[in-house]
Amino acid sequence: MKPTWILVADSSRARFFVANSRTELQDIGELLHPEGRLHEHDMASDEPGRIASASGEHSYQKHISPKEQEVINFAKSIASYVEEALNAYKFEQLMIIAEPKFLGNLRKQLPDKIQNTVSFELDKNITMLSKEEIIKYLPKRLISSALL
Repeated sequence: MKPTWILVADSSRARFFVANSRTELQDIGELLHPEGRLHEHDMASDEPGRIASASGEHSYQKHISPKEQEVINFAKSIASYVEEALNAYKFEQLMIIAEPKFLGNLRKQLPDKIQNTVSFELDKNITMLSKEEIIKYLPKRLISSALL
């Protein structure tokens, strides 16, 4: 049986783990997106105090800010990374713990075949915690089944 991957993410960092035991996680990768930490004015300013906007925008089109677009781009990158890993048979199940708003963006980007592998989700931002602290947020029954 292939392992269960654990993804812990926010808008600027995604950490990937595999459970080695009920009390230990093994790092298997990390994706960084520093643009996710930038402030809106640092991303789209074309001159001091003025935000650039797309020309030809219609009132019925939803405006996506540059910051929101960066979050979407990072969610797409994570989805692509996870899809490649699934296609390479590196895991069978996926557990996701992500900052609440980012989790929503990530769900929208994950193809159905990835969503079908998700066995656990938690909307919490714990990307800065240690592996020992992260494991406390995972259900014991899922960790046990990941080790079979």
